[in-house]
Amino acid sequence: MIYLIGSIVLTSYLILSFKACERYGVNVFQAIVFNYITCVITGTIVNGAFPIHAENIKTPWFVWAMIMGAMFVSIFNVVAITAQKNGVAVASVANKLSLIIPVILSVYLYQETVAGWKAIGVALALVAVVLTCYAPKENGNKVEAGKWVYILPLILFISSGLLDALINHVQITYVNEHNNNDYLVSSFFSAATIGSLFLALQFIRKKQLFVWKNLLAGILIGIPNYFSIWCLVHFLKESPWQTSASIPVNNMGIVLFSAVVAWLLFKERLTKINWLGILLSLVAIYLIAFGDQL
Repeated sequence: MIYLIGSIVLTSYLILSFKACERYGVNVFQAIVFNYITCVITGTIVNGAFPIHAENIKTPWFVWAMIMGAMFVSIFNVVAITAQKNGVAVASVANKLSLIIPVILSVYLYQETVAGWKAIGVALALVAVVLTCYAPKENGNKVEAGKWVYILPLILFISSGLLDALINHVQITYVNEHNNNDYLVSSFFSAATIGSLFLALQFIRKKQLFVWKNLLAGILIGIPNYFSIWCLVHFLKESPWQTSASIPVNNMGIVLFSAVVAWLLFKERLTKINWLGILLSLVAIYLIAFGDQL
């Protein structure tokens, strides 16, 4: 259970940190790039050696690590913008209700079953995403509200679901206790490389300037980020449940924890429809996780 709790708390911290970045004027893209560099350094220290070498490059998981890294840096930016534009609760629910995608893929790839209450849970999850992301359009901001409220959470929903499915597939197929950290650090190295190239280009074109607080924010995000994925991989490996239950249980905790903390710390105002969406999301995740036992 320690891996499950670690994944919930640390992942929630990441989502909440982007709201803090907005409050303190931190450049989110710079913080994200420095975060992945920090992840590589943290993983290398944990591993005792830098994992990018000829032997690992030839392994079947290395290509997947590079793909996962590209997805990391892309999705992290979407999470950050969604948390700032739509709120932490919306970002959390859109991010974590993407569990529908790995659940469906687990049926196809691993012959797990989704029927009865589980199927109802999947349907409720889709409704919950819409309700949680809903925001009434104000007279002076109709275009912006519509654009941010629906496009960002949808992109986050699909991309996060594919990332969860990729992490689960690789840990089932290729990862073991001996290469687990090498795999994680390699994926973070891919994200750091891609992000650094884009950031360097912006520095050269003078579209961004280096600020020390952005580096500090990246460090404060990067160390928990590394261990959030580390905990998730270990939880999926040791979970007593099937994939179609493990991921929902993890995500249920993240949705609830991050929404409550955002409400307490950032005083985020949620409408009755938003609260209904959060409530439905918890019911949906519970049905997906434990529907077989009802």
